[in-house]
Amino acid sequence: MKIPAVDFRPLLDATEPAWRARLAELFGRMNFVLGEQVRGFETEFAAAMGAKHCVTVGTGTAAIEIALRDAGIHYPAQEVIAPALTAPFTGVAIASTGARIRFADIDPDTLLLDPEDAAGRATRATAAIVPVHLYGQVCDLLAIRSLARKLGAVVVQDACQAHGVLFRGKPLTAFSPYVAYSFYPTKNLGALGDGGAIVTNHARAAARLSSYRDGGRVPGTQIAGTPGQNSRLDEMQACYLRAFLPKLAEWNAHRARIARIYTAALSGLDGITPVRTSTSVWHLFVVRARRRDKLRQHLASHGIGTGIHYPVPLHLMPAFTGCGLKRGDLPHAEKACKEILSLPLYPYLTEAAAHEVVGRIRQFLGRD
Repeated sequence: MKIPAVDFRPLLDATEPAWRARLAELFGRMNFVLGEQVRGFETEFAAAMGAKHCVTVGTGTAAIEIALRDAGIHYPAQEVIAPALTAPFTGVAIASTGARIRFADIDPDTLLLDPEDAAGRATRATAAIVPVHLYGQVCDLLAIRSLARKLGAVVVQDACQAHGVLFRGKPLTAFSPYVAYSFYPTKNLGALGDGGAIVTNHARAAARLSSYRDGGRVPGTQIAGTPGQNSRLDEMQACYLRAFLPKLAEWNAHRARIARIYTAALSGLDGITPVRTSTSVWHLFVVRARRRDKLRQHLASHGIGTGIHYPVPLHLMPAFTGCGLKRGDLPHAEKACKEILSLPLYPYLTEAAAHEVVGRIRQFLGRD
């Protein structure tokens, strides 16, 4: 049985009538930038995330950067705390503001930002914290918010892998003024290209963000009131996102069912450990494997695709050598990057396929 790491075709097939209808509307109006589809999606996505406002942008990276800039983060003397285990785009977004990144270690069980380690690395220059809801899990937002208040820092949540997740039953916007999302195709809610959004409960912030992503222009004019960016969600991508959004809860529920199969079958096995999680929308199902690379080769030989999210912690990447950290400084993140493996997990992945993945893993472990 061939089981890819991700498969978009069933998702597209299931939603084809909806996205074809949206595309027909788009081509009927011939308004391809910041038109009706984007406005409609912004309203719908804000409601789905439990927020009052949504401002779409070109990428999830831009969503993080623009939110930080709106919060006043754009000086070299400022520092932003972020976890070392995340996609490099989190670091790229912070670096693009001009502020300095201060990487913190992760909790070795959940692989999320460790608030205690973050507190130990904070300084008087700490102006923001960017917790990353990695793999669809949710960080300890109470601890992070408490730390931010002590420091006088703003919290910008990176929820690029966590569409629809709640913290203690509440929307993410209940815990910080900005939440950034990505619509990269593999996300729980993905487009067929790049896209991103910032959700907020603050009307004035939403107005500023809307102007900033459109070159800083005064609405309805060709006059740039402030320096901004050209980072706008494409109308065509909005058509797909509006078709996919009504399916998000169903798709997240299916991800959870597959995750339960993996968890039940793999827990307690010697040589492999599912990453511990409590609240998650299961963007990825990640295990820690003692012989990760050999296991990955074994699965590939049986047609099973996997991923590594991520093979190198950010503080050891060449792009971030200026962070002042060296190998050994963030031991939990460094160790995790050598062991983590993402198993197939996506809407319409069959339970039979999940059991096949489990069987091949057990087969590999039996040879240990």
